Amino acid sequence: MPAIMPAVTAASKSKKDDDIKLETAPFDPRFPNQNQTRYCYQSYIDYHRCQAVKGQDYEPCNYFKKVFLTMCPAAWVERWDTQIEENRFPGKIH
Repeated sequence: MPAIMPAVTAASKSKKDDDIKLETAPFDPRFPNQNQTRYCYQSYIDYHRCQAVKGQDYEPCNYFKKVFLTMCPAAWVERWDTQIEENRFPGKIH
């Protein structure tokens, strides 16, 4: 029998829990299907292209980072980051 999780009450929530804001990537009409693989990949590419053009400190690039971190499995992002570091990423970033 699975363990029963205790109910979270207002009294048991800490102040830190109130600061957490969970969000997901917004709808993008370019990717209307349930399979969001292309949305994930394109956001990853867009983030790195944005940084290449505008620089590492350009804040609007973080929109794409937020999207790909939400949409992509962590293993994919790790693999792509490794491929970029080793100059063998298959996508065109620059």
